[in-house]
Amino acid sequence: MTTSPPPNPGFPASAPARPRSWAEPWKVKVVEPIRMMDAPARAAALVEAGYNTFLLRSEDVYIDLLTDSGTGAMSDWQWAGMMMGDEAYAGSRNFYHLEDAVRRHYGYRHIVPTHQGRGAENLLSRMLIHPGNVVPGNMYFTTTRLHQELAGGRFVDVIVPEAHDPTSLRPFKGNIDLAALDLLITNVGAKNIPYVCVAATVNMAGGQPISMANMRAVRELTGRHGIRVMLDATRAVENAYFIQQREAGFAGRSVAQILLEFCSYSDGCTMSGKKDSLVNIGGWLALNDDTLYEEASNLVVVYEGLHTYGGMAGRDMEAMARGIVESVQDDHIRARVGQVEYLGRKLQEAGVPIVLPVGGHAVYLDARAFYPHLKQDQFPAQRLAAELYLDSGVRAMERGIVSAGRDSTTGEHHYPALELVRLTIPRRVYTQAHMDLTAESVIAVHDTRQATKGLRLVHEPRYLRFFQARFEPLD
Repeated sequence: MTTSPPPNPGFPASAPARPRSWAEPWKVKVVEPIRMMDAPARAAALVEAGYNTFLLRSEDVYIDLLTDSGTGAMSDWQWAGMMMGDEAYAGSRNFYHLEDAVRRHYGYRHIVPTHQGRGAENLLSRMLIHPGNVVPGNMYFTTTRLHQELAGGRFVDVIVPEAHDPTSLRPFKGNIDLAALDLLITNVGAKNIPYVCVAATVNMAGGQPISMANMRAVRELTGRHGIRVMLDATRAVENAYFIQQREAGFAGRSVAQILLEFCSYSDGCTMSGKKDSLVNIGGWLALNDDTLYEEASNLVVVYEGLHTYGGMAGRDMEAMARGIVESVQDDHIRARVGQVEYLGRKLQEAGVPIVLPVGGHAVYLDARAFYPHLKQDQFPAQRLAAELYLDSGVRAMERGIVSAGRDSTTGEHHYPALELVRLTIPRRVYTQAHMDLTAESVIAVHDTRQATKGLRLVHEPRYLRFFQARFEPLD
């Protein structure tokens, strides 16, 4: 396991062992001006947004760490590809470029394009889940669980216990608890489990990876019972990098080779190309089974578009095909994760409580440890995200009780063990100076934590409330 920044790939192998600086494997060609509003203007914007960072206008944000979904910067090669978009309604050549890229780097036989990852989740859930089914997975994700529930299924968490402990240093906290999965299969019966949903990495646990050994073991266990394994491959490239760095026997293999083997232990995947694939929109459902593919390629026409474009324009498919090729390059992913580790290390050195080990796409602040005087139903993570914006204009995301939502049967809050704020780093967008400023802001908010009060919920949408809920301070 490594916690140091990636080396500059330009350094010779014979370079001295003393610490050296590193640089991103790209240079800036185009810039987008950003501005910082003064503190009174930020306070007014936050009130107007109901203390929900999702409801802030982007022009009022200085450093936007809300999400890495569709917020990355595309390369010159990707932009050039967009000029070659084939916008034919049927049989676009860009679809076949995308299909080839997925087959070569992820290994699946068939793909169905969708407008983004949740489109693929919708198709998969509608095809495979029936009322009363149980879907095991290594911690819930918001849209994934909702689609499973809307199809009549019930999600059951079978992640290892350490995933719920932000201080645990287990290198693969995204692993499936094999004993828990085996017991669940025994209790509910294999016929009531349409598939096991494996996320790589696990977003809600702090971007934690799953090991290759665990993925193999899941494949072996489910194979004995005839249960499918479906991968959430949104950040599987980052997961492959962690396997390369942390798991014995993989240090000499490329991230591309590791990714291909990892995916081989699954029957298909849902994919939000807005993350690893370095594009601003798009996703896909990948399948190996011919019959399922035929059903999916028919169902996509109802909800997305024809099976050779789904929810994407030809130019977007071309950008994604090229983004896949770039995403598996070792220099790229080393620098991408290295920037996240850089921010995490600065916060850890300052005594700020964060989820450890640092994940691949974000640093997660432990809001419980930040505000131990606040009850969970006073929304400490939501308040922490608001305080960061007030301090510096940095926008982050709540990942705690608000994101967890309510029990669909009782209507009571879900109370997750993890109450987190996610500082999500867009790919190829911000410099180390932006990371330094972000760290300074977090430290400043941490220094005044004892005087911070909680929030009350004043507006709650029916579904995925964290996107549109509104709050006000407790006085």
